[in-house]
Amino acid sequence: MARDDNRRDRRDRDEKPEFSDRLVAINRVSKTVKGGKRFGFAALVVVGDQKGRVGFGKGKAKEVPEAIRKATEQAKRQMMRVPLREGRTLHHDIEGRHGAGKVVMRTAPQGTGIIAGGPMRAVFEMLGIQDVVAKSIGSQNPYNMIRATLDGLQKGMSPRSVAQRRGKKVADILPKREDTPQESGQVAEEA
Repeated sequence: MARDDNRRDRRDRDEKPEFSDRLVAINRVSKTVKGGKRFGFAALVVVGDQKGRVGFGKGKAKEVPEAIRKATEQAKRQMMRVPLREGRTLHHDIEGRHGAGKVVMRTAPQGTGIIAGGPMRAVFEMLGIQDVVAKSIGSQNPYNMIRATLDGLQKGMSPRSVAQRRGKKVADILPKREDTPQESGQVAEEA
């Protein structure tokens, strides 16, 4: 009976890895030598825990699986934390740049989903964002798009971090709402 429990534990650990990864791009490059051509592969991978941590890596090797493995290891070493609002979207609209790549990311109401292009979508999915509207302006190179996206996400600030930096309370930072939707509905009925 103990052996069955050990197998079940191992299976549970294998099914729920700490990080999930997404292969964004794979590029085949060739080098011409005296005997013909030698092929190599470059892989671009995004890794995240889907709870606010994400990283990307690139790897080069003679075989595809080895390139992907190297890229995944590099991505895990370069993880960064991104503050999320309610664990589903960004706190505010953000622009990110890297080289000729420019991206615009906007917060979205619940139920919107991820509206973004390929490399940006991979970053948002690995990050755990559920609602966001994003547009890539400029370079369509996946390397530059991912770097621009991560640049923008690093600029994102949570109300807690802003309040801490300014020496205030979070309630003082957030905008105050004058009336709630229920109150405004009652006013309309009275008129």
